[in-house]
Amino acid sequence: MPNDANASAADAATDPYLWLEDVTADRSLDWVRKQNAQSTRKLAESTEFKRLRDDIKAILDSDDKIAMVNKIGDRYYNFWQDAEHPRGIWRRTTLEEYRKDSPKWETVLDVDALNKAEGENWVWHGADCLKPANERCLIALSRGGSDADVTREFDLRKKAWIKDGFFRPEAKGELSWIDQDHVYVATDFGKDTMTESGYARQVRRWTRGTPMNDAKLIFEVAAEDLGVGASHDFTPGFSRDFVVRIPAFFRSELFLLDDNGKRHKVEVPESAQPSVHREWLLVELREAWKTGGKTWPAGSLIVARFNDFMAGKREFRALFTPTDTTALAGFEWTRNHLVLNVLDDVKNRLYVLNPGEGEWKREAMPGAPEIGTVSISAVDDETSDEVFMIVSGYLTPATLYYGNLTGEKNALKHMPAFFDASGLEVSQHFATSKDGTRVPYFMVAKKDLKLDGSNPTLQYGYGGFEISLTPGYSATVGRGWLSQGGVYVVANIRGGGEYGPRWHQAALKEKRLRAYEDFAAVSEDLIKRKVTSPAHLGIQGGSNGGLLMGNMTAMYPELYGAVVCQVPLLDMRRYNKLLAGASWMAEYGNPDTDDWKFIQSFSPYQNVKKDVDYPPVLFTTSTRDDRVHPGHARKMMAKMSEQGHDVLYYENIEGGHGGAADNGQRAMMTALAFEFLKQKLTTKTHSND
Repeated sequence: MPNDANASAADAATDPYLWLEDVTADRSLDWVRKQNAQSTRKLAESTEFKRLRDDIKAILDSDDKIAMVNKIGDRYYNFWQDAEHPRGIWRRTTLEEYRKDSPKWETVLDVDALNKAEGENWVWHGADCLKPANERCLIALSRGGSDADVTREFDLRKKAWIKDGFFRPEAKGELSWIDQDHVYVATDFGKDTMTESGYARQVRRWTRGTPMNDAKLIFEVAAEDLGVGASHDFTPGFSRDFVVRIPAFFRSELFLLDDNGKRHKVEVPESAQPSVHREWLLVELREAWKTGGKTWPAGSLIVARFNDFMAGKREFRALFTPTDTTALAGFEWTRNHLVLNVLDDVKNRLYVLNPGEGEWKREAMPGAPEIGTVSISAVDDETSDEVFMIVSGYLTPATLYYGNLTGEKNALKHMPAFFDASGLEVSQHFATSKDGTRVPYFMVAKKDLKLDGSNPTLQYGYGGFEISLTPGYSATVGRGWLSQGGVYVVANIRGGGEYGPRWHQAALKEKRLRAYEDFAAVSEDLIKRKVTSPAHLGIQGGSNGGLLMGNMTAMYPELYGAVVCQVPLLDMRRYNKLLAGASWMAEYGNPDTDDWKFIQSFSPYQNVKKDVDYPPVLFTTSTRDDRVHPGHARKMMAKMSEQGHDVLYYENIEGGHGGAADNGQRAMMTALAFEFLKQKLTTKTHSND
């Protein structure tokens, strides 16, 4: 039976493929290997495929990529994967060395060597180092790339694991520092200590040298909540401890812990996102909020003095207010300034604010491309205004700049071009959705593109969880698609964050179909403009984007010649019972209630039919994905295959939700998708043309 305790005999009676939810059962894995073998025969045996796969792996392994760093103490750290180190090395250097074209790196931890020594299959999940000394780190490692991981204590000076140090067994959870002898631990403590979504219900204060399960309980949330967390703020002069209750996606309650462990709620709306920096409380609003005699609109960023707010004052001022075309993409503190990153019709614009009494002085910061993406990160927000700035675009490899926020920034690193972009151009267009909404999309194509409907075109989308798709350089798309003459399109549909919370909320739950109507509108606009035609139009998306792909297949089969559906949700009748699925009910609704009346309209697994002419579909997923259950893709493949449709399937045995654990696996999965699209969109005509 499935590894889901909620599966019942009734479920099995109505779902003949339920057995495929048993992730590691011999019968399931035999089925997977059979599908993989078939897909390999059809897609992966040509000389052209092997050349593409090897080229993509060479790109992913390239030493010419920018080694992004973060400052820990007086050193700059980077995690690096290449052909010699497929699982990666954690390494460090000085700023002086990092400025050089070929810096000298000191290896701190070699994950491949660790795997060999321990007979394990570790994938790097990050490090948290104890300030201010930065001599000890909590390192998270995952088996095969799953979300569940372990945490181990590491000596940064000796570059060695600390004997009898803090150790958290494998689970979805985390450790975070309080001081050298205490950490916050949120993890699986045993029976009834995990939420229905599979995350920690409890956060405890754990003292060195004592059993983890004896750690003092600080806070516990309900089983139906999403999860819980705790953190210590190490900022000199502003040392504080916080706990957070997360009832659902985009919902949270933040509490300040006093010296006696008593919680004091930060009284902002549950839908808001509060953050505390030094003396300031920033509140990012997803819904309008009336407080202090004013109503602040959704999408705003407002600020107050934290201590005054906790004492009862409600004296806010606005730092950002959205317009019809703008939304706040993010913000970043340096020691003396706040940087706002604003999207204006999905194009980045930066503004520098100076905190103080009254209105904060605001100045536009140059450096953003006309169509592209720019991001700012502080080098050390406790001590300086130095920043790293990254600028990139669909055809422009990333450039890393370094310098003072308000002064000159010098180009420090350049990513090389991995494909020939001469003769290509980027343009932005707007389609009109079914309800009249203006939907933007980007298109990368030849400058002299013939508008005759014959161009192989790949349309990508996501449309969920307030995630924005902004222009960025993709060497693999360039090598695998653009350099082959293809057109690449990114659709900025509702459900995403391109226009802030309103854009996201416009496609929640019973309004989910708006996202699919938007995606179809972009497709129809491409066809109307004769960029392409259904026989030559392919689509691709993963995770929530995989659900998008499933629904475009089921609802709009006449528009497409091929579909690549990656690590998808597809069975929305059971999604909340599988792995982390319950955590997404704020996005999709609860199928065990009357919500099923609208959810069933966007549940592809229930909606595909035998007598419909669907476009060919490639499903890909990972056995080790412990976020989106591989059963979604498995069952959809089995059902559509049984119905006689043109479908292929490939499941990576490792990889987690990203689908791959190392560059070799990533290259294989990426090349499979491009080879499938090439075969279906360029070598034969689909009946929908």
